[in-house]
Amino acid sequence: MPADKFGYKPTADQMTFGHLVTHIIESNNSFCSKVAAVPAPKVEEAKDSDAKDKLVASLKASFDFCTDALAKVDDSKLGEMTEAMGGQQVSRARIALGLAGSWADHYGMAAMYLRLNGITPPSAKK
Repeated sequence: MPADKFGYKPTADQMTFGHLVTHIIESNNSFCSKVAAVPAPKVEEAKDSDAKDKLVASLKASFDFCTDALAKVDDSKLGEMTEAMGGQQVSRARIALGLAGSWADHYGMAAMYLRLNGITPPSAKK
């Protein structure tokens, strides 16, 4: 997405592309931390108004954190309970499924935003 389109949102009720990026960063750090039972990284909070390069660097760092954290997951611990959003106690496996679902949802949203701006998502290019 071009830098000047990070403020784009398809309708008044939807989030901006920049907000989607900050949401993905926060979700990655939170979900991957909970699944792997490791502390979330101490990072400066990303803001919708941050420059594209800063948001992209933070986004890449969140996926790098997930790669490292998930590589340490021991499937024997997926039945352990941990706190989810809202204080609810759920299994690490449930959070892992939520992570997979959120990645699919976030990709779909990002792809839609790109297509609405005349950009073919990289994964859809031949």
